[in-house]
This record gives sequence, C-alpha cells and structure tokens, in this order.
Amino acid sequence: MNQYINNFLKYRNLLRELVVRDIKVKYKKSILGLLWTLLNPLLTMLVLTIVFSNIFRFDIDNFPVYLITGQVMFNFFSESTNMAMESIIGNAQLIKKVYIPKYVFPISKILSSFVNLLFALIAVIILMFFMNIHITKAIIFAPVSLLYMLMLSLGIGLLLSAINVFFRDTQHLYSVMLTAWMYITPIFYPLNIIPTKFKWIINLNPLRYIIEHFRQCVLYGNIPSLKLNLICLGFALVTLIIGLFMFYKSQDKFILHL
Repeated sequence: MNQYINNFLKYRNLLRELVVRDIKVKYKKSILGLLWTLLNPLLTMLVLTIVFSNIFRFDIDNFPVYLITGQVMFNFFSESTNMAMESIIGNAQLIKKVYIPKYVFPISKILSSFVNLLFALIAVIILMFFMNIHITKAIIFAPVSLLYMLMLSLGIGLLLSAINVFFRDTQHLYSVMLTAWMYITPIFYPLNIIPTKFKWIINLNPLRYIIEHFRQCVLYGNIPSLKLNLICLGFALVTLIIGLFMFYKSQDKFILHL
C-alpha cells in the first residue's frame, strides 16, 4: 500500500498539470470561459423550471433551487464519468511511449470536472440569494455530499475506463444508461409521484441518496441523518473499491489493446 501512495505522491505534479490542461482545453477560444460553468446550470434551470413547474405543475417548494441542486450534481457525475471512460484510449500514444501510472488519466478527468462543479455551485448560491432562501449552518455539511459524489464518480470512472479499453462499445452503451439513470434520479420531480411498485428501482440508485444528502444541507437546512450518511458512504465506498480493484487487475493488459 505504501508503494502505491508514494507512487501517487511522486506523480501529483503531473496530475495537477493534467487537471489544469483539461480545464484550459474545455474553455479554449471561449469568450466567457469559466463563466459558462455558472451560466450553463442557470440557463438550463430556467428552461426546465418553465417546463416542469408550469406545464407539469410539480408541487415542490423552491422548485428552481430543488432543480439546480440535483442538476449540478448529476451533470458532474455524467461529465466526469464520461471523460474518465475515454481517458485511457485518448492518451494511448503517451502511455505507449513513457511510463506513467495509468490511473492518473481517469483521476485527472474526474478532478477537472470536480473543479467545474465547485464553480457551478456559485450558481446555486446566487439562485438561493435571489429566491431569498436562508442559508443555515447545515451547509457546512455540503462538502460531505460532494465527497460522496466524488468517490462514487471515481469508482464508476475507473471501472468504465478499464472496460472501455477492451470493449469499445462501452461509451455507446453508457450513453443510453446515463439517460435512463437521469430519469430514475429525482432531479426535476418529487419522490412522492413514483408508484410504489417502482420505488425499489429508485432506492437502488446511489445518486438518489447523495443528491438528497446535498439538498438536506443546502436547500432544507437540515443536518443529514446518520442513516442517510451511512447509505451514501456505503454506495460510494463499495463503488470506489470495485473501480480500483477492476482497474488494478486489468491495467497491465491495456497496452495490448491500445
């Protein structure tokens, strides 16, 4: 274990440079640059609020904030895991030429997306002030929500990046899976509209609990219960362990398939 920790610390500067590179590339030649991380969730929230609060008339208090808190968390998960999935193949030429720990590439993608998430949270704060929602001391537990989401995304990202090397159709299948995942995650609808016979599907969704944890801290001003924390931690930790294990077991075979 010490060997892997020392190896990670040895390449931490490279990891930081990859994260910075990914952020710069994303906003290259963009006039507004990082401001898009604020504008994108706000504009999307505005459109979806018009659709779901006026047409479908979901009865949710402070619906715009309810929507944007779920939206920014799911967007991070979607973006980070998609980028991580393609990271090994996208750096195939570099991997073939020099030795670099392969986990650096998917982790850098996850972390660059995480930086974008942190900027997007400014949009959440702006909207809360605009809607006159009182920020309570419970918000200090919001970083715990972000940590759970980061762990979950790392686990899924590492797993997908390994599978994608051997099975290139993974990215197409995952695109379909993400669409389904979005609809079984309470981002723009309340949980009470789900028929009882389908609630077991929602309850198996880790994003449902992590987003609820985040909303409890930010929107409702409540300290998340021990039960909710244990559920979030359980999903995040198990996923991360599986992702690390699968990546570790398959990484030596990557070179044969790149």
